[in-house]
Amino acid sequence: MIDFVLANPILSIFLAYIAIISLISVVVCIYDKKVSRKNRVELRTPEKTLLLLSALGGSVAMFITMLIIRHKTKHVKFMLGIPLIIIVQAGIIFLLFHFGLL
Repeated sequence: MIDFVLANPILSIFLAYIAIISLISVVVCIYDKKVSRKNRVELRTPEKTLLLLSALGGSVAMFITMLIIRHKTKHVKFMLGIPLIIIVQAGIIFLLFHFGLL
């Protein structure tokens, strides 16, 4: 498997991007949770930023983090929106592999 990834530079770049955007998503989600506990509204991360990070590729990491730290789990926008983003992203990745673009 590692040989396949290393032999395909586009896939390597894609996986590195997903790792970086996932790490950013986790950090921002945890930061927002800590700030929310302190009632520092002016420091909160806007919901659209959290959703944008998910749409940019951090959806799986964001969703898992939200469940672990129990952040935004009462918001329908997040509990339905992020899984929907994951499904769309999985479909896109499937199509990219199917057509040999990844």
